[in-house]
Amino acid sequence: MPLTARRHALRLLATLPALALPGLAVAAGPQMRIGTLAPKNSLYHRQLLEIGEAWRAAQGEGAKFTVYPDGSQGGETDMARRMRIGQLQGALLSVVGLREIEPSISALQNMPLMFRSWDEVDYVREKIRPAMEKKFLDKGFVVLTWGDAGWVRFFSKEAAVRPDDYKKMKFFAWAGESEQQDIMKSLGYTPVPLETSDILPSIQTGMINAVPSTPYFALASQVYATANHMLDINWAPIVGALVVTKKAWDDMTPAAQTALRDAAAKAGAQMRQQARKEVDEAVEAMKKRGLVVHTPTPEQMKEWNDLADKLYPRIRGKMVPADTFDEVVSLLKTYRAGKR
Repeated sequence: MPLTARRHALRLLATLPALALPGLAVAAGPQMRIGTLAPKNSLYHRQLLEIGEAWRAAQGEGAKFTVYPDGSQGGETDMARRMRIGQLQGALLSVVGLREIEPSISALQNMPLMFRSWDEVDYVREKIRPAMEKKFLDKGFVVLTWGDAGWVRFFSKEAAVRPDDYKKMKFFAWAGESEQQDIMKSLGYTPVPLETSDILPSIQTGMINAVPSTPYFALASQVYATANHMLDINWAPIVGALVVTKKAWDDMTPAAQTALRDAAAKAGAQMRQQARKEVDEAVEAMKKRGLVVHTPTPEQMKEWNDLADKLYPRIRGKMVPADTFDEVVSLLKTYRAGKR
């Protein structure tokens, strides 16, 4: 065989797949791709990375755990879709994304002024958690841990303390929550549907001038620098969970499943504890940089409670399934009766 032909044959053999040679195949390790809106290097991002380290160590050689922060995989509805088609194996989502999987989860976040304290949120969540996790499993998702990110406050370019003050403003609204937008419009408000990544440029350009946000997000995203008025009202808790697809879960070794659950439970507890602490810390940090905090008077607070009462009939059965809405109300009555 001529030298050039021999070289060509050797190159061809070198490119043959290893699968053609039994015993020499190199299988790719398990892949876990996790999406989140949480900013890079934030508390939530760091906790996800720690979970990944524990999972990799248990799953073994070749396992890869990649976290995509900053909403790089799209909004929360996008991430829910990506999990369904296998582009992501998991995500840390708030109720906005979780309700794309199981609508009844909305009860923990979409009932404004219903919860008065974190103790109430924890009590209700623990009561409904087993049944809720079963619903997610039936939809093909495993809930690894629950977290939260603080109370929603209202940040605006102009001072506002009464519900009517906000009717002249353009509100950020989650792009995927058309029911919420319809309810806001029916009460005289102007929602502007956007993705989270669009909030800062939109408020800077005047496309919106009011943002319901947790203090931590307002600080991390620099929203407060433009919308430097905050209404000190615990409108609703931001509740979330880390979920993975059942397919990804079933593909793991038993040891990796145990390690993932244990690491996620630990991370969830730390996220809840630290996030609640960071609410006050974030407000203080923003006040030093020019944030003006407005605290409603008892009379003004009554107007907000009256607004919530108007919202509940519109939310029940539309944004929150009626049976879950009623269950939360009943649980809160039981809890408050016990506290008295």
